[in-house]
This record gives sequence, C-alpha cells and structure tokens, in this order.
Amino acid sequence: MSMQFLVRAPRPRWSRLLPDTSRGGVGGALVTAAVIVCATVLAPSAVSASPIYPVADPDPFYSQQDAAAGAAPGDVLATRRMPPLPQFPNTSVWQLKFRSTNSENHPIAAVTTVLVPDNRQQNGPLLSLQHIINALGATCAPSRALYTNDPNLMIRESPALNVALARGWTVALPDHLGPTSAYGAARLGGQITLDGIRAVQRVPDLGLAASPVALAGYSGGGMATSFAAALAPSYAPELNIVGVASGGAPMNIGKMAQALGTAPHPAFGLALAAAIGLEREYPDLLPISEQLNDKGIAMRNALANACTNDILATGAGHSAAEISRTTDLLASPAAEAVLDDNSIERYPGVPTAPLYEWHSPTDALIPVDSIVATVQRYCRAGATVESELFPSPDHLTTAVLGAPRALDYLDARFRGEPAPSNC
Repeated sequence: MSMQFLVRAPRPRWSRLLPDTSRGGVGGALVTAAVIVCATVLAPSAVSASPIYPVADPDPFYSQQDAAAGAAPGDVLATRRMPPLPQFPNTSVWQLKFRSTNSENHPIAAVTTVLVPDNRQQNGPLLSLQHIINALGATCAPSRALYTNDPNLMIRESPALNVALARGWTVALPDHLGPTSAYGAARLGGQITLDGIRAVQRVPDLGLAASPVALAGYSGGGMATSFAAALAPSYAPELNIVGVASGGAPMNIGKMAQALGTAPHPAFGLALAAAIGLEREYPDLLPISEQLNDKGIAMRNALANACTNDILATGAGHSAAEISRTTDLLASPAAEAVLDDNSIERYPGVPTAPLYEWHSPTDALIPVDSIVATVQRYCRAGATVESELFPSPDHLTTAVLGAPRALDYLDARFRGEPAPSNC
C-alpha cells in the first residue's frame, strides 16, 4: 500500500530538556485528549502551590531510596518471582526493579513485569509491550494492575499477549509512567522502556542476554513505543531491536492541545491528569498547580491517585477556564518546550529498527497529519517503515484491527525476514 506524506520541519527544542545520552530516557482512546490543560495555566501567579505526587507504594520493592545505586541506566536493583497469573497459563512471572532516568536527567528506580512462557528458548525473542496507562496513581501501573480484581484495571492487550507467549516470546510490561505516575510524559516512557529491556537482558536467570528485541504499543502505549524507537540509536544503541509496531500514537501533544481548545469536554479529567503528570516531571518549567484556582486545586487533589474511571468521572464536562487563573494559551516558551519534548513529531531522532505503524485515516482523537509528517521524515532519513491505514469508526477499533498485523510483522522480524517498506 502506498501513502502520500506531508513534510513539517521540527522546531528547535528547549536546550534544558536535551537528554544526557552519555549516561546511557487510554482507557485507550481518550489519552489523546490528555494534554489540553498543560498549556493553559502557565502565566505568572502570586499564589504558590507545589506539585502533587501519588501516595508512595507501601511495598518496599517500589522504593526510590536505591535509585542512584545503579551505575548506569538499566542496572538491576532488585528481582522477585511473582505468583502465576491465570490469564497467562504456562507462564512464570518476574518483576524487576532497575535504574532509569527521568525527564530532568535524574536517576529513578523503575519496574517492569516479565512474562516468561514455559516453551521459551534460551535467548529467544523478547517483546516489550507498552500498555495503555492513563492514570496518576501508582496502583494503576501494569505491575499492580495485573494482580488486582478490578475489571477497570485489566490489561486490555491480554489476548495479543497470549498469542506472543504461545509463540515462545518472553514479554516485558514496563511501568512506563515511572515512579510518580507522570501521565503525559511520553519521552520518559521511551527511556523507561529501553532501560527495562536492558534490565531484562541483565538477569542471568532469564537467559535473554543475546535475545532479539521488539517493541509494541498502541495509543498512549504507542507514544512510549515510538519514543523508545526514536531514542534507541543514541540512548541504547547496544540493544538489538529488530522491529517496532506502534499504532494510533499521538505524535504531537501540543497540536492536540490547540485543536481541543478550552471548552467543556467529557474527557477533561484526562486533560487535567496529563497536566498534573507533566508538572510532576517538569516542576520548574510547568508550575501548573500555581495557576489553579480553588476549584482547580480541589479537582487536582481528587485526581492525584486516581485511575481511568475516576479521572473521567471527576473531570467530565468541565474545562480549563473553570479551574485556572489564566486563559493565556500556549504563550510560555517553557510550556511549548515541554510539549515539544514529549511530541514524537518534534523529536529529531530517527529509528534504525524497522517500523510498522498503523492508524485510522479519520481518527478524531489524534492529529493524523502529525503521524503522516513523522513517517515522511523517517522515510526521508532512510528508515524502513510500513505504514498501514485501517478505516474504522473509532480509535479503539483501529487497535483491534491492527493487532494481528502487528504481531505477524514482529514475528517476521524475529525470524530474520527482510522488512517491507512503503515509503
């Protein structure tokens, strides 16, 4: 299949946000609405309010006290075997705690859950699947959600994961929002994804040190996946990434913010959640909390540890104008820099691994032109890209339609077949 592409030159990025590469960083459809607030509440204010962070997990496995103990990103800080999961039969479960890096280049401890099928082979295929996480609470992350009985926290990709496990692939599920549940911080997700793969390959008992690696994710998980693919050549060049499958990924969150505006919206809770998440990662550049009025602070506090349904219920039908002290949209250079820093379209890196990308041509929730522009830039740079359109009625249907093709694409890469391209 062929595509017509548009070219849009990236703007310069905020120098303070450039990565330190020498040290090597909704429900599904609605994550794409989740950045509108972060650019609406940035004008100076005399009122001071600190960022709000999630309640710390009482399990010492998640502690940040040893975050700097690892000498380099990907160093393993702790491992543990977990109880088997009935939704993944004939599979053992591990959790790894590892050193990673946040958006301001400080060391953090991150966690990934590893599903190891009984039929896997030594140095067999390793898939890192970036789950769709739209939440601010630590209990919403995959490592916790896998072990809850709450149907609202279920891992929606379980059917696809069982296909991968049946093929003998080991699957890693990173908590890619990091220890502060920094919803909206896509670049952070890419760094944690890559460091999680490093950690998996550094555990001798897993026998994956020389495994070929693939990345996959859709929507918010696609953002983390796409960032990992673009960051890998500089951030983790030693990883043998043989293929990437990314679908429905919001490639430009600043453009989404502009398109969605500030009118009341049913997904406003996710918008505010993304603003809170980005403030957690960039507290000096995005003083979101300082710009909220009393109603905004109350809503922020209600969302601080929430998962998807509570976020949506709390914010439904509200708007930025109700909760902020300013209506100055996208006026701050720091705000634009943060948005660019978490927009794949703006990141200058190009994946060297073959990429399969899929989306709907009429997806109302994401800026499709940004996907096209990003793919075009990759093609012009010599990347191997197969981009496929799936006409469908909504964002999540596109995920289901493209999943079988994505798995087959990665299977072919694991088998060493040359990757197709329709650049």
